[in-house]
Amino acid sequence: MEKQAMACKVDEALEIIVGKWKPIILLLLFEHKVMRFNELKRAIPGITQKMLTTQLRELEEEDIVHREIYPQVPPKVEYSITEYGKSIESVLEVMHDWSVLHLEHKKKLQNE
Repeated sequence: MEKQAMACKVDEALEIIVGKWKPIILLLLFEHKVMRFNELKRAIPGITQKMLTTQLRELEEEDIVHREIYPQVPPKVEYSITEYGKSIESVLEVMHDWSVLHLEHKKKLQNE
């Protein structure tokens, strides 16, 4: 991989998906296609309503997640991955696979 260090844009990509909850939110939306806010909240133990709102808004600002608001009472809001956001799925899969290998590597080092 012949890239100049100063021109590296990995940090730009990480800025978009880094955080304790964003990868989990994205993987859930890739798996379920469309989820309501409370479905996401129930699926992520430990996340607060404020944090989920913040993380979803940040992903929405980057055009990774789409928020659909239905005009009804009570309001219905659904979240899904945008067409553009689908381009990050393979990146998350590769990162997940590398993380599994890395954890196995660390475990092997500890047992030596």
